[in-house]
Amino acid sequence: MVVGPGRLYDPIMPEHPRVVRAALIQAAAPCLETPSASPDDLRALKARSIEKHLKLIEQAAAKGAQICCLQELFFSPYFCAEQETRWYDLAEPIPDGPTVRLMMEQARRHRMVLVVPIYELDTAAASGAWSGGGAGGIFYNAAAVIDEQGRYLGKYRKKHLPHCHPGFWEKFYFKPGNAGTLALTPPQAREPSPEHPADGGGYPVFPTRYGRIGVYICYDRHFPEGARELGLAGAEIVFNPSATVAGLSEYLWKLEQPAHAVANQYFVGAINRVGFEKPWNIGEFYGSSYFCNPRGQIIAQASRDRDEVLVADLNLDEIRQVREVWQFYRDRRPETYQTIARS
Repeated sequence: MVVGPGRLYDPIMPEHPRVVRAALIQAAAPCLETPSASPDDLRALKARSIEKHLKLIEQAAAKGAQICCLQELFFSPYFCAEQETRWYDLAEPIPDGPTVRLMMEQARRHRMVLVVPIYELDTAAASGAWSGGGAGGIFYNAAAVIDEQGRYLGKYRKKHLPHCHPGFWEKFYFKPGNAGTLALTPPQAREPSPEHPADGGGYPVFPTRYGRIGVYICYDRHFPEGARELGLAGAEIVFNPSATVAGLSEYLWKLEQPAHAVANQYFVGAINRVGFEKPWNIGEFYGSSYFCNPRGQIIAQASRDRDEVLVADLNLDEIRQVREVWQFYRDRRPETYQTIARS
């Protein structure tokens, strides 16, 4: 663990706080100029998005960030505003696709833990080896987690998928994340590592040099059950990369995630993209990414309408301080919650 940016936690000197510098990246996505874009147009759009985010990651590193999370489906516009199979070709395997491999290099270069949300193609379910494109595979809305040495720790697959107006047709593009083996094992066995990376199932918590991190993607945030799973597995920081628009969810944006932080006593980093995305224009992606602490207080917030790298120092010792006051984990009564887990 660290004491301030770059310093190791020393258990001999417990008066030193465990502080990690974390970053959230929010950005406007390059958009289609015409609804009838070609496959080459989509690949060029993806390349521009990746190049833009490489520069923003560079900014995060220059600010001393030790952990950095990108926004949901970071290398494209939010294409779920329409239902068209052409977007399948943007999907890539995790971790062997080019984007995650590139981000492993970036993590190693900057000595930074990276959370990288992309459109995943499950090659295990596809016929034959992947040679680009998404034909024959199963798709997920997922995030890869990479440690500061550039090692792949595993992935999280979004569990809850919207399918609603004004343009969130995710069930056309993604399969819901699997329960996975992690959901069937006791908490002490839920430890992803480079040797045993998380397979995307359940609600894994990733032990890193700078803290124990979890991922919850966009629409997941409306469901408290997974947020509690992450707390039970020992998460200290939970990142929620999102793509959401004003008029639909904005009144919930500063309610639900601080409530998760309070109920589960961890830090939350909430990310939303910015701008209006052509040609669909389903609404304003209103940015306003933020960090909140285990008391549910927003301690840093980004702008509504600009590309931004939001950086905050998170004192992980606050988690212990809050839990010494509010004994939620001691006082919970799982044996009485029989209806919650029933399908």
